[in-house]
Amino acid sequence: MRPSAPLPFERERIITPDGDFLDLDWLRNGSKNLVIISHGLEGNSKRPYMTGMARQFYTQSFDLLNWNYRGCSEEMNNKPIFYHSGATYDLHHVVNYASASYENVFLIGFSLGGNLTLKYLGEKRERSPKIKKGIAISVPLHLESSCIKISTGENIIYAKRFLKTLKEKVVKKAKKFPDEIPLGILRKIKTLQDFDDHYTGPLHGFDDAHDYYEQNSSLYFLENIEVPALILSAQNDPFLSDKCFPISLGRKLDQVWMEFPKYGGHVGFSPRKKEDIYWSEKRSFEFITGNL
Repeated sequence: MRPSAPLPFERERIITPDGDFLDLDWLRNGSKNLVIISHGLEGNSKRPYMTGMARQFYTQSFDLLNWNYRGCSEEMNNKPIFYHSGATYDLHHVVNYASASYENVFLIGFSLGGNLTLKYLGEKRERSPKIKKGIAISVPLHLESSCIKISTGENIIYAKRFLKTLKEKVVKKAKKFPDEIPLGILRKIKTLQDFDDHYTGPLHGFDDAHDYYEQNSSLYFLENIEVPALILSAQNDPFLSDKCFPISLGRKLDQVWMEFPKYGGHVGFSPRKKEDIYWSEKRSFEFITGNL
């Protein structure tokens, strides 16, 4: 029900190394500090949780970049692949492109974008030394068990909504790439796991859904994170499994902080008064500006 914050975004399209494109939405204050925000499953740069977080930092003189994954910016992308929970090659490209004129870069990710952010920070790859901190909000650290949970009980209404738009994208994509994207199985797909088994996994080089989940769950990358990272997830988040709250692991990690408040829902943390700041936005700002 939250409205999207009206902000003066400037759109820029960049080309990926494989010849595809990504649409970036900028807010510039002339700052030396840049916050890059990644959205959730079937989201985009203008979702209320994205613009709410952007407003929090923009009004405090930060520069902001809300970016759209492949196929999420009102125009279908130009390759057979889409986006997925572990597609850190696109985040890496965005970071390298955007960080050129900044001294400090901070990453924030919501849900799927949170998994993407943590996996990226924990991967063994060359990353810009300008990345100072990261935050993951309502993050499915363990993808498989979370995918199962979102497809059961009262969550089915959300799973069906996600599945509907994902299927629509597959139909559009198949018109461009009929050989790479078969439609025969589409009617039989009833769950998000089915979709990942037949489309997300194979299209992006994984054997099936299980292989995709195991290779991309950020839970397995936390121990390698070398910059301060904050995980914010509510205990009453209906989409997250028990494996997404690894408290014992958290006590062993030097660079990862885990905060699991009792309430907040999924990408929620709404205040009692509409005019107040959302707790996740307030906490993210405190974490990023601490010791700056």
